Amino acid sequence: MAKAMFGAGCFWGIEESFRAVPGVTDVAVGYSGGAKDNPSYEEVCTGMTGHAEVVEVEFDETKVSFEQLLDTFWENHNPTQLNYQGPDIGSQYRTAIFTTNEDQADTAMKAKKAEQDSGRHPRDIVTEISPAKTFWRAEEYHQQFIAKRRGKPGRLFG
Repeated sequence: MAKAMFGAGCFWGIEESFRAVPGVTDVAVGYSGGAKDNPSYEEVCTGMTGHAEVVEVEFDETKVSFEQLLDTFWENHNPTQLNYQGPDIGSQYRTAIFTTNEDQADTAMKAKKAEQDSGRHPRDIVTEISPAKTFWRAEEYHQQFIAKRRGKPGRLFG
């Protein structure tokens, strides 16, 4: 199985989007791109660790390509927003593709240019593309958070 890592704002929603892609075998939410080892959610939320909220996507390359995962990434967040998505503000919510090898890096750069040239975005895409650092799995209560909350009374957030 291959792996890919994406930051697209709060990790709860993008996790759901990738879980729905045929050929994706697993998705975990966590943190990457920062300097602190094994950060907690509370530490990442301060914006001081340098980490982004990310999803690590495991996928079967015979069933889904990295390019298809990039399509899901572009479709499910606003890549023109620097350090925020919707109401979530801070560098931990940045748009990012953390690549695991040169092929992913080349493909991500080409896809970013194609997305920019598509005319779908009125502003420049600010998505960071950089080599993957360690993926730190988020606390268990964050894993499949939306699926766990589905059908329960009360608000999803807060």
